[in-house]
Amino acid sequence: MENRKLRVAITHGDTNGVGYEVIFKTFAEPAMLELCTPIIYGSPKVAAYHRNALGIQGNFTIINSAEEAHEGKLNLLTTFDQEVKVEMGQPSKEAGKAALMALERAMTDYKAGLFDVLVTAPINKNNIQSDDFHFCGHTEYIEDRVGNGNKALMILMNDIMRVALVTTHLPIKDVAQAITEDKIIEKATIFSNSLRRDFRISNPRIAVLALNPHAGDSGVLGSEEQDIIIPAIKKLADNGVLAFGPFAADGFFGSGAYESFDGVLAMYHDQGLAPFKSLDTGNGVNYTAGLPIVRTSPDHGTAYEIAGKGVANENSFRHAIYDAIDIFRNRLIYDEPQENPLKKLYHEKRDDSEKVRFSVPKPKE
Repeated sequence: MENRKLRVAITHGDTNGVGYEVIFKTFAEPAMLELCTPIIYGSPKVAAYHRNALGIQGNFTIINSAEEAHEGKLNLLTTFDQEVKVEMGQPSKEAGKAALMALERAMTDYKAGLFDVLVTAPINKNNIQSDDFHFCGHTEYIEDRVGNGNKALMILMNDIMRVALVTTHLPIKDVAQAITEDKIIEKATIFSNSLRRDFRISNPRIAVLALNPHAGDSGVLGSEEQDIIIPAIKKLADNGVLAFGPFAADGFFGSGAYESFDGVLAMYHDQGLAPFKSLDTGNGVNYTAGLPIVRTSPDHGTAYEIAGKGVANENSFRHAIYDAIDIFRNRLIYDEPQENPLKKLYHEKRDDSEKVRFSVPKPKE
């Protein structure tokens, strides 16, 4: 594996949120520039406004293309020249457009192989909507742009657990209908593969949560467990995926049972994220698994309520960079033995009726 600094692309997110604050605070630590070569996809004018308004250190080098990125510098790639009105803590279409322009440029550069991993600062899912962005969030957008037909899986992770979601940004009224046997099998399989490849866990154990209270109480409180979730778990076992459950979510988290598993598969957003954030140690990261690109983000939003006050905590963003680099290198280690497989050690006859490892010459008469 090549020993070099990875190029970390960073999109600046909503320009009225805490994106630039957590970026500057993260790279105020000199060791971060020894770890990677950061490339911020954003606007020098907006970046300078945030830096000055917050009164924090944030020296950056302006570049016009990712090829110009300098090691040991905080590089800022100009993704647009238009003036953007910055209103700290206020949602606006202008801020959403600025976030999208950074994302679009990053997607183009990823396809060209100009950086290694992507870390996204938070966006506002409402004001970024446009003819070019009609998705529920980063996860669905990135899957559409660079997924190459692969399906994404949202994983929230920290020091104590990894939580993946069967459904992501859906209204509660639509969740039950969206839970299908095939969907559970698909997401659990992606999860298992990610735990093996991205986290180097040889035999990952996945806990599958129930949909209904008390896991449906044998059908009294809902039949999804018996009709959908349990059959899915059985098929996963047949496919070699170590999935267990379904577990009632309240008792599962309340008893600390999550400590016995490598990953937890929740049925819907708040079922997994509410306990995750309650138990979070301040360094939670959102990881988009299942795609060719390695993309992470902090597990918080735009935080409008504290934007511009200088009190945003950068720990989650810093760990998003750490995790992106670790996952990228884990993939290299996992994939390396499979790049040049050994030739087959057996001879295949034309009719394929018999295979032997070697041919034994007939004894001489």
